[in-house]
Amino acid sequence: MSVNGKKVLHMDRNPYYGGESSSITPLEELYKRFELPDSPPESMGRGRDWNVDLIPKFLMANGQLWDLTNRYTNSQLVKMLLYTEVTRYLDFKVVEGSFVYKGGKIYKVPSTETEALASNLMGMFEKRRFRKFLVFVANFDENDPKTFEGVDPKVTTMRDVYKKFDLGQDVIDFTGHALALYRTDDYLDVPCLETINRIKLYSESLARYGKSPYLYPLYGLGELPQGFARLSAIYGGTYMLNKPVEEIVMEDGHVVGVKSEGEVARCKQLICDPSYIQDRVRKAGQVIRVICILSHPIKDTNDANSCQIIIPQNQVNRKSDIYVCMISYAHNVAAQGKYIAIVSTTVETNEPEAEIEPALELLEPIDQKFVSLSDLYEPTDDGTESQIFASSAYDATTHFETTCNDIKDIYKRMTGSDFDFENMKRKQNDVFGEDEQ
Repeated sequence: MSVNGKKVLHMDRNPYYGGESSSITPLEELYKRFELPDSPPESMGRGRDWNVDLIPKFLMANGQLWDLTNRYTNSQLVKMLLYTEVTRYLDFKVVEGSFVYKGGKIYKVPSTETEALASNLMGMFEKRRFRKFLVFVANFDENDPKTFEGVDPKVTTMRDVYKKFDLGQDVIDFTGHALALYRTDDYLDVPCLETINRIKLYSESLARYGKSPYLYPLYGLGELPQGFARLSAIYGGTYMLNKPVEEIVMEDGHVVGVKSEGEVARCKQLICDPSYIQDRVRKAGQVIRVICILSHPIKDTNDANSCQIIIPQNQVNRKSDIYVCMISYAHNVAAQGKYIAIVSTTVETNEPEAEIEPALELLEPIDQKFVSLSDLYEPTDDGTESQIFASSAYDATTHFETTCNDIKDIYKRMTGSDFDFENMKRKQNDVFGEDEQ
């Protein structure tokens, strides 16, 4: 909004940037936040060496996105970071591995022909069938019917594509949930085009980065909102932390200001997260997240200092997947030799901690756990009348795609037009000059 010439005032009741998606430092602050009776033991190292994410997410990257094309809608955050030049404030590391859970064990996610043939996840005949499927996906071009092999990408369902290649349930599980990154199996009965493009994105990202298709910012995800804040400030945005919001001021059904400490900041439009407007949101579910501090890498990950593990819903008789994000001292988020694994899933029962037990078993022994239950709120109206535009709460996924869709939707409702990456880039060039790009 600042880049587009809007006058932006950003108020936050917290003393830090990012709200829910911040990184907590020092470690003592995390213990206080979760109301633990004791302080961190000396074995945890220096408190200031820790930056612990409250919401675990990785960035999905792709070579074509780094080339600033629009071919895929995934990796939208990477595209936003590049087009807004927020990348000038951030350093990233490639996440070392992506794994999937089957029968109580974890296996590397195979996404290339070579990996498929070497994987212990499948039997010999299944490997050959899966390899044929991957070759089909790699060669598929939605603009070239010769590559369709009898599949109509806008009609044929993904369930029928799996049948065509005679893939078994376990292979379908990791393909849909660990490669295409779907949260449920609803995708099976819709046309296959998006799923094929999602799998291509994963494979091409992996080919570009080697170990996994995921990126993570050094010093934690809290660097992302800080990067956007710095960019906004360059364009005249004003930031006020530790600023309590006492009232949203309305006139004739429209927002006209925000009252804080006896003063009113006048505005024509308001963007906020659900916690600021409890009377305008509804509860859409719950997410459980467990932050686990470890003194060891996760077993069967080749001693990776960062990884993602997806536990597909069918493997543990659930309706939604369980996710594990693990980062470590190598990302400047923990003391030397320490690891942070964060488990998350959508709550389905009255015993949420029992629901994530399969994931916690993979992490043992655990030095310290921090358990949180978060309500998932979504706005009850689109904001066009009131001009109050609320984001939805962060879901359990380990990537930012649903969040980016929400941001782009808010942008369209506020401005009446789609977010234009090319226009954003031109405005960046006007300010920073071509040489700095």
